[in-house]
Amino acid sequence: MRAFLWVPAAIVAIASVSALLAQTVDEIDIQAVKQRSADLQADAEAFVNQVKDRGDAFREEATTVRDGGMENMRRAARIELPKGPAGPIDFDEIVQGASSNATAGKGEAPQLIVFASLSMPPRALKQLIRDTARAGGVVVFRGFPNNSMKEFAGRLGKIVDRQDDFANIGIDPRLFRAFDVQAVPTYVAVSSDFDLCAGFSCRTKVPPYDRMIGNVTVEYALSSFADGNGPGARVAAVGLANLRKATP
Repeated sequence: MRAFLWVPAAIVAIASVSALLAQTVDEIDIQAVKQRSADLQADAEAFVNQVKDRGDAFREEATTVRDGGMENMRRAARIELPKGPAGPIDFDEIVQGASSNATAGKGEAPQLIVFASLSMPPRALKQLIRDTARAGGVVVFRGFPNNSMKEFAGRLGKIVDRQDDFANIGIDPRLFRAFDVQAVPTYVAVSSDFDLCAGFSCRTKVPPYDRMIGNVTVEYALSSFADGNGPGARVAAVGLANLRKATP
């Protein structure tokens, strides 16, 4: 009995909806509805373009800030800085390395990295920089001591005794963050090319790598990586061959 009672109710409901639709179509200006829809679409497109333009503006601002910082570093490089055993410090080389890292794309980030600090014993740091340069790697510092480029250059100038070695020295806190380096020296041999993210607040996704922390020589670290046949063995083997070839 209940089933039969639902049938008339359904018919009434359908008839009511049909009447409502007919009334809606009869009483509403269809062209006005279409125009309103077009206006909404135009508003949406304007909003999207505004967001895009703001994003471009922020991107341009970030690029301007970065370029301004690099120009400040270049300006500081032209100032008369302390001299070391190798003569006037080629600070332009260090600036160029920092600039390259800031705009690094795929395959441009270093694969053989030695993390260091000016707090290390000068003799050990001097040997570390020399051997890393000969191996074809990069010695990376987190930043300037006391936020002073002049102090950094002055102290480094007392350690580095070969002008060519400055090309293998970099300043990049992003690499410290990417590999979570908490102590120096730390040796890293990365298995493959990788992207170094452009921002200073982002986190780089690094490929598999070998890592060693401690006061060991560059040769020992590279030999251990190469013999261990880990992710960075190939890079370490090339660096080790370069180092031994360059060592008298």
